[in-house]
Amino acid sequence: MSASLYDIEIERLAGGSTTLGEYAGKLLLIVNTASQCGLTPHYAGLEKLYQTYKDRGVVVLGFPCNQFGAQESGTAEEIGAFCTKNYGVSFPMFAKIEVNGDGAHPLYKHLKQHAKGILGTEAIKWNFTKFLVSRDGERIERYAPTTTPEELVKDIEGML
Repeated sequence: MSASLYDIEIERLAGGSTTLGEYAGKLLLIVNTASQCGLTPHYAGLEKLYQTYKDRGVVVLGFPCNQFGAQESGTAEEIGAFCTKNYGVSFPMFAKIEVNGDGAHPLYKHLKQHAKGILGTEAIKWNFTKFLVSRDGERIERYAPTTTPEELVKDIEGML
């Protein structure tokens, strides 16, 4: 499983592409984000987690998504400027993707298959659904959109 996870190609918000292989060996917190959502203040907590744990090998990866209430309608430049100006986001942000449906990004297809939601559903329910991926890519934990970044500290510590 880990090899396929790290082979997934992702587009950077600022342009260019990479694979998750760039982050192999790191503890990953992957989040579908939105700039105009009631949960948008989670950006502040995500940035705090990143600043607190980046030197210990934790990376937050943000994936803007416009599939929930059209709450991420901006361009890549607008999204990047919003995140920096309002929340000081310094963790890696990626190009806007879809997380559900036929156009779902391969990363989210993988995450949903390996960490199902409540009652075994795969669909992402809303912005700021969070996935914590172990350093070897084998263990994936899924968290509801309303789970705050601060509530993840115990699990992050446990996986470090």
